[in-house]
Amino acid sequence: MAGTLKNVTDADFDEVVLKSNKPVLVDFWAEWCGPCRQIAPSLEAIAAEHGDQIEIVKLNIDENPGTAAKYGVMSIPTLNVYQGGEVAKTIVGAKPKAALLRDLDVFIGE
Repeated sequence: MAGTLKNVTDADFDEVVLKSNKPVLVDFWAEWCGPCRQIAPSLEAIAAEHGDQIEIVKLNIDENPGTAAKYGVMSIPTLNVYQGGEVAKTIVGAKPKAALLRDLDVFIGE
């Protein structure tokens, strides 16, 4: 079943991300970040096409000044794939859809 790119907050991060039965890609982004806007269509497309294998959510690090530090985000966009409550992969920077799919192949079976 295809999915969509959803927003997650720091308050519901544990429930949505860490307790998920499937891998969750978290896009740490900010309103002012141009590369964050550039990567969004690729993430939307991947969520729509592979939502049965991986969930994709985004967390706005502008909402709380300590959020980036809490999750170890040094630059944006940073994409962390969480599996079993742990970070299984980190992808830094905006990439086109094909490159993201290559980075995510172990989680979506490409």
